[in-house]
Amino acid sequence: MSTCHEPEHVCPRPQRLEVLTKAKFFARLAPLDIALLDDRMHVRSYAEGDYVYQAGQPATSLYVLAAGRLKLMRPSANGQDTLLDVITPGGLFGTLGELGDATYRDSAIALTTMCALSIDAGAFHEVLTEHPPVALAVLQDMGERLARSHEVVRGLVADTVAQRVAATLLSLADKVGYPQGSAIQLDLPLTRADLAAMTGATTESVSRVMSEFRREGLVETGRKWTQILDEDGLRAIAQ
Repeated sequence: MSTCHEPEHVCPRPQRLEVLTKAKFFARLAPLDIALLDDRMHVRSYAEGDYVYQAGQPATSLYVLAAGRLKLMRPSANGQDTLLDVITPGGLFGTLGELGDATYRDSAIALTTMCALSIDAGAFHEVLTEHPPVALAVLQDMGERLARSHEVVRGLVADTVAQRVAATLLSLADKVGYPQGSAIQLDLPLTRADLAAMTGATTESVSRVMSEFRREGLVETGRKWTQILDEDGLRAIAQ
């Protein structure tokens, strides 16, 4: 079951309006339309570790992250959830039947104290009807998702595990990394199973690659953190 706390100035209206202008589906709307969209949104805040929703629940809301960070976890065949993605402010998550999913495929969990805006199916349908640019953005997003799926399949065939792991680490660094001396710090409990799920590799293969990366001075890891010590080196491998 999802859990939430009533927001206490976590994301005031000016911040919400700014975030909505950056969200993929709504970036083409005029300022007045953004303000009216915000009026249709439900605002909720969550503490670290709270579930926004869980995999398998009916897909009833599309969300925009307004503040904080969130992780998407996907159930695996062995019963252990694995990290799918990390969402930062302005990012969309969740889904609706109108977007092709009857249930949520993943679980959304607050990585930090966070604030999210949600819109239900009825209100989103009204937005699509009133604002053709939003409908076009949704169609474009669906096309991009299909293209990414094809790219993932191509990568699974053509790219080595080392390339895929390097690319995934760099992608996470772009989203949640911050400077720590000359390194880039990722404060994420990123397990080998998580990396395996994100790269389409086995846990054993990922463990070997990460051990090689450590020996080569590319990364360092701890229980709940990863450091990228040589970003250029990882980029050379990923490319």
